[in-house]
Amino acid sequence: MTYIWKPHAPAPARNARAYTLIWRIHFYAGLFCIPFVLWLSFTGALYLFKPQIDAWIDRPYDHLAVSGQTAPPSSQVEAALGQIEGGVLNAYEVPTGPDAAARVLVGRGSELYRIYVHPQTLEVLKIVPESRRFTRLLFYLHGELLLGRPGSMLVELAASWAIVMLLTGLYLWWPRDGRSIAGVVYPRLSLRGRALWRDLHAAIGFWVSLFALFLLVSGLPWAASWGGMLKAVRQIGAEAPVRQDWTTGSASEAADRQQQHEQHRPVHHGREGGTEMSHALYLELDRLVPVVIPLGLAYPALISPPSAASPSWTARSEAQNRPLRESVVLDGTAGTIVKRTTFAQWPLVDRLVGYGVAIHEGQMFGWINQALGLFTAMSLALVSVSGFLMWWHRRPPGRLGAPTTSRRLTSVPFLVTALVALGILLPLLGASMIVVLILDRWLLPRLPRLGAYLGSSP
Repeated sequence: MTYIWKPHAPAPARNARAYTLIWRIHFYAGLFCIPFVLWLSFTGALYLFKPQIDAWIDRPYDHLAVSGQTAPPSSQVEAALGQIEGGVLNAYEVPTGPDAAARVLVGRGSELYRIYVHPQTLEVLKIVPESRRFTRLLFYLHGELLLGRPGSMLVELAASWAIVMLLTGLYLWWPRDGRSIAGVVYPRLSLRGRALWRDLHAAIGFWVSLFALFLLVSGLPWAASWGGMLKAVRQIGAEAPVRQDWTTGSASEAADRQQQHEQHRPVHHGREGGTEMSHALYLELDRLVPVVIPLGLAYPALISPPSAASPSWTARSEAQNRPLRESVVLDGTAGTIVKRTTFAQWPLVDRLVGYGVAIHEGQMFGWINQALGLFTAMSLALVSVSGFLMWWHRRPPGRLGAPTTSRRLTSVPFLVTALVALGILLPLLGASMIVVLILDRWLLPRLPRLGAYLGSSP
């Protein structure tokens, strides 16, 4: 969203000063963010259709040849556990129908395996690590570039600067001097060349900005740095460890899985047991599955065994539309429901993040949400490309083409206040702004040729 506009008429000195400084910030924020915006738009647009992609990949296992009685869930679980040496049951997925393969999640160390078992013959049809499923890889590509925590922090930094880019872009977009709404609210398609790109950049940037800001903000709780700090703040004063319904990157996810592996050892009536005790525990699943199915938990519904963290069986919905999620505590011996917790009973922060995540992933309002997400992603890509092309064709020889100003940042108090506030709310952004300020005020004046190329103020 890199504007190359200039004021259309002389403005008061204070306004001109602010305009030029904001234009300069917008220019550099755009150059830094454009590659990330294009990447996040592409991967995010694909991830919007996760349910459809997963269903297409799993289609060979959803309608199997089944005749007569199927094997009990306990036998399906033991068939799956036999495939992973040292594995423990993490969860049994409630089947969507009698001819669908049983999905059993087996943990070993920090890895979680999804094992597909024929519901009648107990033949193991497929084994795939959860972290290697296509849509999970897409999730990691989108959120951390497959680089783990450093990648997550880089994406968070880009998202933070994208917020600056959008806010400064809206300031520059604001019509001045009684301009017509043509080229501002809607593009003049009769134009050609750079003028058309400018109109597309401005009009589409305006319409998509609110949706884009929502996506950027709602994605922050997933980020390794910002999300980790949010969890740390929530932990202050809490009597028990804070458990969140979302992860903050693959590293924290792996740590959670390692912890689950250690906790999900066979436990029965408070005692750890061997093979016979494990078998007795899994037999309880045969009583619980018929109890859970009528509850109608949103797909996918998982049933997990007792663990060191939870002494009872639990059933939970892992629906992407998170307001549909709920959990049920079960008595495995009696085959009864002990407690049921709905989304409405979650803490306020978890509910706010849950709404944001559901909309972010395109699952809150069905296909309308997916269409809106796709529009946002494609519009951001178009705004980024149009901004890049306007800069590329107009850049002066031998210089980057950044707006040049001789005014100090401190001469525009409201801008300083806004940047400080953003830097506090987005600590990675704040740290990077300090680095940029040091480079601009201390290093570039000592490197005049580089400073001239970058348009540094004298």
